Amino acid sequence: MTVIDKAFEALYASDDGSLDTAASLLAAAPGADAELSRRGEEFVRTLWVRGWQPADLARMARRELSDEHVRLLAGLIRSETAGYERLPHRWQAQLDALDAGEGRPTDRFSRATAVLELYRLLVRLPRLDAVGPVPGEALPPAAAGEPRMLTRIRALLAKAEATGYPEEAEALTAKAQELMARHSLDEATLAAGAPSPETPGAIRIGVEPPYEQAKAILLDAVATANHCRAVWNETYGFSTVVGFEADLDPVELLYTSLLVQGTAAMTRAEAEQRAGGRKRTKSFRQSFFLAYANRLGARLSATSRRVAAEAPTLLPALASREVAVTARTDELFPETRTTRVRAAWDEAGWTHGATAADAAGLHPNRPPLP
Repeated sequence: MTVIDKAFEALYASDDGSLDTAASLLAAAPGADAELSRRGEEFVRTLWVRGWQPADLARMARRELSDEHVRLLAGLIRSETAGYERLPHRWQAQLDALDAGEGRPTDRFSRATAVLELYRLLVRLPRLDAVGPVPGEALPPAAAGEPRMLTRIRALLAKAEATGYPEEAEALTAKAQELMARHSLDEATLAAGAPSPETPGAIRIGVEPPYEQAKAILLDAVATANHCRAVWNETYGFSTVVGFEADLDPVELLYTSLLVQGTAAMTRAEAEQRAGGRKRTKSFRQSFFLAYANRLGARLSATSRRVAAEAPTLLPALASREVAVTARTDELFPETRTTRVRAAWDEAGWTHGATAADAAGLHPNRPPLP
């Protein structure tokens, strides 16, 4: 039995004492470093087959371990994926987001301990439902750049996040949502004219603490209004959004932007509360985000219905696509269940959140709020 094999027995033990002993073995065997890294890449490769993606692993490392573990994981992922000629769609963006920072120098024992802690996390992760191809599998032809519509939506939302004027952010976000709705209508037009073999796909979107329940509700609202479905996995900190490919990236863009805008609005509301002599409270922030998500959900759906009503002959095609999305969601998640909202009530937080949702601006014909 090699040093690595002896050390790896600790990955399946329940006590940290075994991990310390294993780290001591590795620290005293510098010749095993290359094999240690190779085994780590094997763990990562196995997780690709088990449905995990780079962003999922990074999210788990951040939730369960430390920055040092995240950096170690980033190195493993980059090393493992470097050998593929092509990666699945969206993977490069996930790799680019990995922490590339340099950690502080550590002694061999400390580094071996961190490596074993990371590997212990990796070997205990369960299988997930696949939401795309795995590196090494046959991939569809790569698209030539980003679709023009997506570039326009991205630019509008970036401006909405950057402006300090609520009325301007409202108009920009409204235009982005209308573009999304019209693009989905265009896709339904194409499908109605020449049915294609395309089936719904899925992506995972991180739903990070704090106030993750309210954020999951917001993502569900964005997904539903744009002909997708969202299923929240609280344990692993993400929602899976199921929909046709043309709708998935815009949903992620809009959700991320509304989250940024909502957080900024909450910060401003809290400043007003402090100016009035009231302290920051967790219940205020929870109520704010819940009201924000609840009100936006209604407004998003109203915008989607308004745009769809402009082409009534396409309503059957839209309905057919939504049926396909629901069927695919039920196939992936046959045992979903509803979750009760867990939050302390704060009337001021709810009021400010609802007001911020109104100011997010999803109806281009409504005059701006004063």
